[in-house]
Amino acid sequence: MPRMQVNGIELYYELCGPEDGEVLVLSNGILMSTASWGLQKSVLSRRNRLLLYDCRGMWKSAHPAGPYTMELHADDLAALLDELGIERAHIGGISYGGEVSMAFALKYPQRVRSLILSSTVSQSDAILCGQIGSWRKAVVARSADMFFQASYWMNFSAAWIEANQPALAVTAQRYQDLDFDALLELIDCFSRFNITGRLPEITAPTLVMVGELDILKPRRFAELLAGRIPGAELVVVPGAGHALCVEKPEVFNTLVAGFLAKYSG
Repeated sequence: MPRMQVNGIELYYELCGPEDGEVLVLSNGILMSTASWGLQKSVLSRRNRLLLYDCRGMWKSAHPAGPYTMELHADDLAALLDELGIERAHIGGISYGGEVSMAFALKYPQRVRSLILSSTVSQSDAILCGQIGSWRKAVVARSADMFFQASYWMNFSAAWIEANQPALAVTAQRYQDLDFDALLELIDCFSRFNITGRLPEITAPTLVMVGELDILKPRRFAELLAGRIPGAELVVVPGAGHALCVEKPEVFNTLVAGFLAKYSG
């Protein structure tokens, strides 16, 4: 399992696809791991060099003490790219990973070929803070079952939940292995995040995607991003909830591949 010592910590990463392809980085949502991109990996690595990794505090990477910030995550990614000899890349992510990607685009604009944002926000409003507050209470209680019950219905559409009960049972079991201390740092990092005032500074070509039925980080946040980032494209995916790459992988992959084709070279 490849791990790299960067920025004072060890990060787990996976790198696949043609060695001469332009690099596409995908950063995880807060509860995701590199394995969560299984429906994207083979498709998006056909023409691009695909870099997947776990942020600090996530799964196979180091779980150092906090506090974490999105800027710190951006520095970690920059250091990982340095160690891998990658000067520039297409930078993307979903949810928490989208927020990491925006922080990276603001701090390292010269390293961003394009920016791909899915199911993500530039700040929290009162509703989102309340939703995430229920997650935090479950984490403070160190209850995997409580955390699953507080979160799963926000992450998927009702139709997907009904059709995928066995997959949800596996997810619930996986949450038994969560590092609650690290997860609390990730949640608090997200809760402090606010870059709305800086969105016009993003210069990279940007794709913004959101599921029509996303109740965690819904359309209003995506419209804010697309309205403030110069030239950004907005796509609302019908019938999809928050976990867009899982619920509608074919649509997600087609949108990303098409966007990359426009901004490669």
